[in-house]
Amino acid sequence: MTESDLPVADFHPYRWGDPARRTELPAAAQETLAAFGVRTPEQPPVDLDTLALPATALDDKALAELAAVVGADRVDTTAAARLGHTRGWSTPDLLRLRAGDVTDAPDAVVFPGTHQEVVALLELCERLRLAVVPYSGGTSVVGGLAPQRAGFAGVVALDLKRLDAVLAIDEVSRTATLQAGLRGPEAERRLRERGLTLGHFPQSYEGASIGGYAAARSAGQSSAGYGRFDEMVVGLVLATPRGTMELGSAPKSAAGPDLRQLVLGSEGSLGVITSVTVRVRPLPAERVYEGWKFDSFEAGADALRRLVQDGPLPTVLRLSDEMETSINLADPAAMFGGGPGGCLAITGYEGSAAEVAARRAGASELLSAAGGQPLGTEPGESWRHGRYRAPYLRDPLLDAGVLIETLETVTFWSNLHLLRAAVTEALTNALTAQGTVPLVLCHISHVYETGASLYFTVACAQTDDPLAQWQLAKSAANEAIRAAGAAITHHHGVGTDHREVYAREVGPLAVASLQAVKRVLDPAGILNPGVLIPTSPGDRSAADTAGAAGAAGAAGAAESEH
Repeated sequence: MTESDLPVADFHPYRWGDPARRTELPAAAQETLAAFGVRTPEQPPVDLDTLALPATALDDKALAELAAVVGADRVDTTAAARLGHTRGWSTPDLLRLRAGDVTDAPDAVVFPGTHQEVVALLELCERLRLAVVPYSGGTSVVGGLAPQRAGFAGVVALDLKRLDAVLAIDEVSRTATLQAGLRGPEAERRLRERGLTLGHFPQSYEGASIGGYAAARSAGQSSAGYGRFDEMVVGLVLATPRGTMELGSAPKSAAGPDLRQLVLGSEGSLGVITSVTVRVRPLPAERVYEGWKFDSFEAGADALRRLVQDGPLPTVLRLSDEMETSINLADPAAMFGGGPGGCLAITGYEGSAAEVAARRAGASELLSAAGGQPLGTEPGESWRHGRYRAPYLRDPLLDAGVLIETLETVTFWSNLHLLRAAVTEALTNALTAQGTVPLVLCHISHVYETGASLYFTVACAQTDDPLAQWQLAKSAANEAIRAAGAAITHHHGVGTDHREVYAREVGPLAVASLQAVKRVLDPAGILNPGVLIPTSPGDRSAADTAGAAGAAGAAGAAESEH
């Protein structure tokens, strides 16, 4: 199955992915978990069909005004729609829903079909004092879909699923203009018809959308060869309550700061990205994925660094630590020729047959010289075909009583091992202190000439309050990342989970600059309030600002746009 063969499925509010691909834990795994003190929670997840959501805060007049923009059948206040747009896909998000906490449910879900409708909705929501949550694929794992409600008359989820067109393909320039609601698998299918690929395959690929890729600075698993999503974007269109920004009249420009990079990663706090123009590549004629064994994580990391700095660079380049290697391989001793321990590296090559052969030969020579032992294509192809299965394991593990979550960061090569040790220690100490000794797995997920991203997976027995249990561990990890001088996130984003640490990372002057931009583009503060950008004690509250933009201010806003 290739990436373009994966289905586009509607997700259950707290069950990941395509229902036809869901996974159950084998009996042997359940027995192993019991031996480690994992016990099935006394209370099973609530039945969402029995939940009574609070009545929508929107009155008939507000709903009618929303319907006047998009049509009555495009404004949904049913419990199913509201639940389906409640928060994202982090473990805390799921734990809250499983416990019946629906306090972040929007009051209505609105489905615009054009950029102009998005702008009109934002102008209307500003006038009505409604907070707006831009919703693309809904796969945020950092609290990016849980806005502050205080000070607003209600919350509207603005779902972009109807903006799902391929607007243009320029085969000469090798660019494609894609609307924000287009999901990853469908984008690949349509590009494949023209012999092209975006080459962007994050683990959230089955659920994520083009707009979410842009809003969160997504990094796909093939980023070594294709680049991060923000590197692919050459142009974009942003809808704001104050009108439209169109950025990217050329691939590169010296005309002032690149405002595209201000919008990319803004997580819906500055505006709603409705389309992007991205670089595309020809479909690869050949793909080869293989595995390499290194005696230690340090040796493997050094080999990856040399590849990315001196080349030739594979399309995919990853390295699992010893613990992750032993967990992920069904029989590591057999895979590694009978030898215990070691770390598994995955290298993947895509392109023409000649290009793949040349890069593979050159990389293999370097990896062998760095102490790597070739394992052939079996582990590489196994990873490639199974790379979207891991998220499906979280639901049955949570059902069984396992607390499982991930986090990531990025730093320079010279700081990599200190950072890994510090985060591992912080997580281990924080969870062990609660009586739940964890497994902490780590891998290098993305590589650059100057540094790399570390991706951690954490698993342990749940306590009676797994939400508080994880919050303590996550706080400890955040502090370890900050103390080590690394970035609080590489590709998951800031959301609300990282907001305060991010503010410390960039400093008060940078935060004030972002707040100033938000005041220009979103003076009433309706766009994803509380996400990414910390509120300042000196700022007017959202209610005050929205009130000032009411009957008198809204008319002026409309005039300035049109």
